[in-house]
Amino acid sequence: MPDLTSSLPSLPENPSLFTRLHVGLRALKVLQTDPTNPAYGALFYDSVEIGLCAALAQDFSRHEEGRRLLAEKPSLRASALDLDTLEKLPSGSLGNTFARYFREQGLTPIETLSPPKNDAQYVATRLRETHDLHHLVTGYATDVMGEMELQAFTLGNLHLRTSLLILLQSAKATRRVPGVDAAQYARLLWAAFRRGSQSRQLASFRWEDTWATPLAMLSEQLVAPARQWN
Repeated sequence: MPDLTSSLPSLPENPSLFTRLHVGLRALKVLQTDPTNPAYGALFYDSVEIGLCAALAQDFSRHEEGRRLLAEKPSLRASALDLDTLEKLPSGSLGNTFARYFREQGLTPIETLSPPKNDAQYVATRLRETHDLHHLVTGYATDVMGEMELQAFTLGNLHLRTSLLILLQSAKATRRVPGVDAAQYARLLWAAFRRGSQSRQLASFRWEDTWATPLAMLSEQLVAPARQWN
């Protein structure tokens, strides 16, 4: 397997806005020709979101759940997960559903290639690694419409710039969503955004402690009910 990080530009601690823009644009240039490159995808994400993630890390330090997460820095990268063991948990549990989610869709969990250097980079890594768990707990599918709904939910829940960029870039996605016109598409995204804004902030939740918990129970505790807002 080629070393995806061998020519990767570095994002230093506490980077200036100029540095973030410079590194982010270099990463974006690679992603335009290789959009699934995990190393440059993570670098672009960090360049865009590192300021927000630094603020989130400060917020984590103010409560016990967040302090524990920053102290222990658990990882949900592919090499740290045992999907076979998780799949043996009771049917309907988070762990069992999480494992089957990947098996049934022929996917693999994200692999973090570069370890985070500080708390802000850890939060950014954590947000990337928990994306699929957000699909499960919200119930949004992995098709085009479901992905856009999750991005709108995330924008409302965490105010991520990358979610806004994805939504803006995908404004013509209605052409690829059978049976959904532009007005309905906008209503669905607005509903997802409002739902995210009224849900518990998911960034600091420690999913590893709840593998055996029923997914339905977690959804009820963490996420506002799915309903349409006008």
